[in-house]
Amino acid sequence: MSLLVTGVTVGDRPGRAVHVVDGRIAWLGDAADAPRADLVVDGGGALLTPAFVDAHVHATATGLALTGLDLAGADSLRSALARVAGHATATPTGVLLGTGWDETAWPEGRGLTRHDLDAAVGDRPAYLARIDVHSATVSTALLDRLRDVTELPGFSADGRLRLDAHHAARVLAYGSVDPMQRRTAQRATLDAAAALGIGTVHEMAGPEVSGADDLAGLLKLAAEQPGPRVLGYWGELFERGGLDVVTELGLAGAGGDLFCDGAFGSHTAALSSPYTDRPETTGALRFETGQLVEHLRACTLAGVQAGFHVIGDAAVAQVLTAVGAVVDELGRDAVRACRHRLEHVEMVDAEAIDQLRRWGMVASVQSAFDALWGGAEGMYAERLGVARAVATNPLADLVDADVPVALGSDAPVTPMDPWGGVYAAVDHTTPGSGMRPFDAFDAATHGGWVAARAEHPEGPLAVGAPADLALWATELTLSAVLAGRVRPACRQLVVAGHPIGAAP
Repeated sequence: MSLLVTGVTVGDRPGRAVHVVDGRIAWLGDAADAPRADLVVDGGGALLTPAFVDAHVHATATGLALTGLDLAGADSLRSALARVAGHATATPTGVLLGTGWDETAWPEGRGLTRHDLDAAVGDRPAYLARIDVHSATVSTALLDRLRDVTELPGFSADGRLRLDAHHAARVLAYGSVDPMQRRTAQRATLDAAAALGIGTVHEMAGPEVSGADDLAGLLKLAAEQPGPRVLGYWGELFERGGLDVVTELGLAGAGGDLFCDGAFGSHTAALSSPYTDRPETTGALRFETGQLVEHLRACTLAGVQAGFHVIGDAAVAQVLTAVGAVVDELGRDAVRACRHRLEHVEMVDAEAIDQLRRWGMVASVQSAFDALWGGAEGMYAERLGVARAVATNPLADLVDADVPVALGSDAPVTPMDPWGGVYAAVDHTTPGSGMRPFDAFDAATHGGWVAARAEHPEGPLAVGAPADLALWATELTLSAVLAGRVRPACRQLVVAGHPIGAAP
């Protein structure tokens, strides 16, 4: 099948057309010179761009938030519990799942406990993830189902779980989701992505996140009908069989949410010096450096891309130490060929940035984190102190050092919002740390393909590139959209040459 999208503005050039044959761009030029096609979409002067790529998503959890209990925006403990009670009434059976609560500005000065939750849900098992998804409050009924949880790091008798105790609770809670509920949630995520002009999502799966069956089901669902692509990653060490899952499911890489540490909000990101608001802790590293060296060695020898969740500077340093050991052993070219990824990578200094550049590594970042929690007066400043907080997420330094950067949402931690992610990257809370507008847009589109080692050498709008396109409800040029911080609606998404939904 051939498709012609005509009468569009491409970049800053109006009156253009794109001809697609067999899922790839076959021609790009003036609309007056366009070839014939089986299907013609008249853009009416609207802006046409590459489709967005969300480089870090958890599809099932995102869909459960879209279709279920989302506590984001609850402005007090009381309002959060009212939402919980209302959802429990509306969905009277099964494990109650929720996400998104953030107690940092609540007037009560504290987060949820299991006693609060028990009062709202009774004897029903419930799991409510904090907004960073690195801690959660669970009800007594769910706590009672967790064998030996009291012996795990991060356990608290008040039901607020962190570290290994939290991971055990998350596995149990999401493992209780039935297949139909899981499929409905995944479909909701893909439909929401399509409506936002997102043509591809990088699914960050793993045994502590969603499970291999969940990932296999998502890949199957995405292949059943035209819609956003799903590139799957599996975060499990080589010694525990992680590469076997990558091979069996044909995944993009062995990493993503391979949790080397946690998050600032939960005091679980691994720091080189103590938290300002909790000086008794520096967070926690989850693996020995030797385990990471073994994983990286196995991935590099197999030509598989590895990826690591690293937020604190101690976690970044540990992974880079491991990469350096593999560079010394196997050579820089072998490591560069794998284009290993760091997810989040919020605390990174000039030396670390230079190592990322020299070793050909990717920075997969979430600019919305800075918009929500960064700056001199945000949650990061409370946790880290102002000096460390304003130095987080140095996006401009990464770009200027020629480190490949891909933007993602980490949904459901922050919503899928590609235009919002672009503008958060530009309007950084720390002056001088933001990206140039076109660099940010490139990181949100082409950057996702680079991060997956699947980019077209001449760019996403070149002849031969996959025809993943988005038509926007605006007649402005891309320069004008970016300059005005416009957030146009997606009129039409095209993935692999297939229009998704009704053509305009």
